Amino acid sequence: MEYQNTINKEFRLTGPGLHTGRTVTVTVKPAFENSGITFRRTDRRAIITQHALADQVESTNRGTTLGSGRYSIATIEHLMSALHGMGIDNALIELDGGEIPIIDGSARPWVLQIGRVGIRSGSIPRQNYTFNEPLHFKYPSTGSEYHITPDDHFSVHCVVDFPGSVIGRQEAHLENLYDYPNTIAQCRTFVFLHEIYPLLRFNLIKGGSLDNALVYVNEEPSPRQLKRLGKTFNKDITNFKVHDGVLNTTEPYFPNEPARHKLLDFIGDISLVGIPLKAQFSIYKPGHKANNAFARFLMQYIKEHPSQQPENNTL
Repeated sequence: MEYQNTINKEFRLTGPGLHTGRTVTVTVKPAFENSGITFRRTDRRAIITQHALADQVESTNRGTTLGSGRYSIATIEHLMSALHGMGIDNALIELDGGEIPIIDGSARPWVLQIGRVGIRSGSIPRQNYTFNEPLHFKYPSTGSEYHITPDDHFSVHCVVDFPGSVIGRQEAHLENLYDYPNTIAQCRTFVFLHEIYPLLRFNLIKGGSLDNALVYVNEEPSPRQLKRLGKTFNKDITNFKVHDGVLNTTEPYFPNEPARHKLLDFIGDISLVGIPLKAQFSIYKPGHKANNAFARFLMQYIKEHPSQQPENNTL
């Protein structure tokens, strides 16, 4: 019998948001059983709790944003991935701003804090959902595809495909969540060098740096490009080099780190179904927009097939 988990005691992390660049402090607190994962902004006069569910997502533009308008909470995917990867069912997340800090661009800082404070099991069984039939979901606008094969535990096989780029086609696999802290959590977000300035023009990645993302380079940058990059991010360009298509401001942990990071994001986004899922997931070209569409599809499917879920599920 699996029981619902929360953290032993609260912890805090502070840092700038990836897109807004504003410094935010996040406090993750233990929560009661059956409460799920909820977010609460404390910088607003009217404090509103946002439930971490796919149908509450407002935007998927370069990240997953919960809520709407003045009460939105952006870039939740790495924290959600860490909570799901560590088996946390219930937590209250308070923050004094509108975006979760990017920190090092991965889920590892959150995983380390959860490991530090410890995990506490309750007395109420976890509400898992087990599928009785294979499912296929396709998101045509991005070419993304998702396949579900029934199983007795959660696993993911991820394929990314960037034709004509230094990344190309990569695969990553997570056999079970026990491997998550050591094989997926540390894998950082990534960007192509040619994307950086368009993103800045769209008022994004203000909190991004050359230290919290892998920068992939399709063509050797000119001295002028490197000088501009160094000036933008206040970096000494003397030792800038490109090795195996990666700008050496950060070094990859794995040759297939982009695929592993996309798998990390998928775990965060699919956790917004609101119930742990037991199945083999085979995913092709995942992204936040397609992930959210898939999560909404699964929420509807589960509602229409209640016979496959425990009686105490409240989704």
